Amino acid sequence: MSSYVGVHVSDQWLQSQFTQVELRSLKSKFTSVKNQNGEVTVEDLPPLTVKLKAFNPMFNEEEIRGILSESFSDMSSEIDFEGFLRAYLNLQGRATAKSGESKHASSFLKAMTTTLLHTINESEKASYVVHINSYLADDPFLKQFLPLDPASSDLFNLVRDGVLLCKLINVAVPGTIDERAINTKRVLNPWERNENHTLCLNSAKAIGCTVVNIGTQDLVEGRPHLVGLISQIIKIQLLADLSLKKTPQLVELVDDNNDVEELMGLAPEKILLKWMNFHLKKSGYEKPVTNFSSDLKDGKAYAYLLNVLAPEFCNPATLDAKDSVERASLVLDHAERMDCKRYLRPEDIVEGSPNLNLAFVAQIFHQRSGLSTDSKKYSFAEMMKDDVQTSREERCFRLWINSLGIATYVNNVFEDVRNGWLLLEVLDKISPGSVNWKQASKPPIKMPFRKVENCNQVIKIGSQLKFSLVNVGGNDIVQGNKKLILAFLWQLMRYNMLQLLKNLRSHSQGKEITDADILKWTNCKVKSTGRTSQIDNFKDKSLSTGMFFLELLSAVEPRVVNWNLVTKGETDDEKRLNATYIISVARKLGCSIFLLPEDIIEVNQKMILTLAASIMYWSQQKAMEEGESSPPPANGKCAITPDVSPARSISGEDENSSLGGEVSNLNIDDAASDTTVSSQIESEEAPGGE
Repeated sequence: MSSYVGVHVSDQWLQSQFTQVELRSLKSKFTSVKNQNGEVTVEDLPPLTVKLKAFNPMFNEEEIRGILSESFSDMSSEIDFEGFLRAYLNLQGRATAKSGESKHASSFLKAMTTTLLHTINESEKASYVVHINSYLADDPFLKQFLPLDPASSDLFNLVRDGVLLCKLINVAVPGTIDERAINTKRVLNPWERNENHTLCLNSAKAIGCTVVNIGTQDLVEGRPHLVGLISQIIKIQLLADLSLKKTPQLVELVDDNNDVEELMGLAPEKILLKWMNFHLKKSGYEKPVTNFSSDLKDGKAYAYLLNVLAPEFCNPATLDAKDSVERASLVLDHAERMDCKRYLRPEDIVEGSPNLNLAFVAQIFHQRSGLSTDSKKYSFAEMMKDDVQTSREERCFRLWINSLGIATYVNNVFEDVRNGWLLLEVLDKISPGSVNWKQASKPPIKMPFRKVENCNQVIKIGSQLKFSLVNVGGNDIVQGNKKLILAFLWQLMRYNMLQLLKNLRSHSQGKEITDADILKWTNCKVKSTGRTSQIDNFKDKSLSTGMFFLELLSAVEPRVVNWNLVTKGETDDEKRLNATYIISVARKLGCSIFLLPEDIIEVNQKMILTLAASIMYWSQQKAMEEGESSPPPANGKCAITPDVSPARSISGEDENSSLGGEVSNLNIDDAASDTTVSSQIESEEAPGGE
């Protein structure tokens, strides 16, 4: 993080509405219009604000003057910086309303990014606070701070130490974070707090959240747009059971075996809509629901759904209600009698809040799905389940791809890669310029041969990158050959990992980094601390105890491993404790990894390689930030000289079998944020972003 002194605003709420980057830029603009007496008047604001991208072309100078005159009777009166910020926020709200956009900027369905418009839906924030109060009320550490007041800024104040979000991630996906790695002292120093933030963000990526443009500084300042990250975490929790693996009864939603395959490839929210329409059709409701917003505003779909799921609580007055708010209120009363907690208001249904409606429908599903299993379909669904290893690999690839920040979000790797477009996006991300987009077809693709053309280009680029693709063609991907898809994606991940290391190591002089280089570095790093642990390769059975990686982590950052929490790794339980601790400690440092404890315990060599590479990447990046061109050799013997030959797998095996993880660093400093935000606030620059 940067060491600058930030712009301080005495009103804590007002300070929370802006990032430090925005405050610095706005302060500079404000200061630039001071008169000879060092004053700024309200009259000075219209020509200043009309130049800002946030309001241009929404308002001209006269319109801004008219809006300001509503709040300031004397336009010649002096205004201080905080008054300017309040006027700025008022203009923001007017500009948003004029553009016809929703005032509720955060969304379950899209990643939240840092923008100048920090308007948040108070109803959403309040519902998330109620959710947190409910699920974390008994947490030994957080119960001293809970319940939070939904109407206050308690939520943003509590996220500052990182503990709350770490705990919330574990509620969404239990076991993601080893809580022994969370710093939970009452007062944390800056290092400990930053470790919590880094652990939180890397773990959020590891459960499928999109955290592009969210960095540790956002958590430090408790910025309001973190509601977007909280909403993603809660969404993952609410939709966790919406898959055939978790809820085989969902097979009742389809008519034949081919539809089961299609169902397996649907996003959870699409499955939720399919479930809702399945019951609505039975209830006699003829209009299909296609979204969680406009189609639910009148409350009728809810009334029909609840009547078919819980007829014993049916209120005939619900459908007869003439007013939408009244009907929505009766719907919520019905849901409460079903023991669905009330997280939204009737007004939220009528306004069509997609986030809160999705959460409400998910609650209804969890409370009463109304599904009864067809034994024949159930057995077919069981047959279609992947083996454990394939499922773990699919999960890892899905999370890795979603962490890259490409346009397409992956719900099911095996289904989503079949048209080739997703793989072209990944290739273009990790090898910029490699894709000929003029020869690519963007989904939806109706003609099968267009999918084959996309996949043929994927194979062609893979060959140019020296992937092992013997007897592999584009049609294999189109047909969904799982083994070949996993093999290709493993090579993509490994290529990305080695390129990151190659680009980081200034002394590599453009030569390739190999698996052997990573192995040598890990052994040397451990040896440099005086420890004797060494491994022969990344399938060394001794790795299952976890001791080698704990010593490696301690070698790159001595303070990060608490040896009082480490077991001997002699029993299966002790190995698991060490493995879960390793993963959380690595993420706490800044490693973006997607492996599971089982991968360490079972010594999955490809996953072990990615863990080692991620730690190596973090260590060398840290050395560069501290002004070193490369880490000093340990005992004069650990300097790594990469081979000129192409990077080959040290195992000597064909590379068509497993998977790896990503090693990008998540930390975003204010310099990076300046680049992001300045394009939006500086009138003389073109808008940025993709």
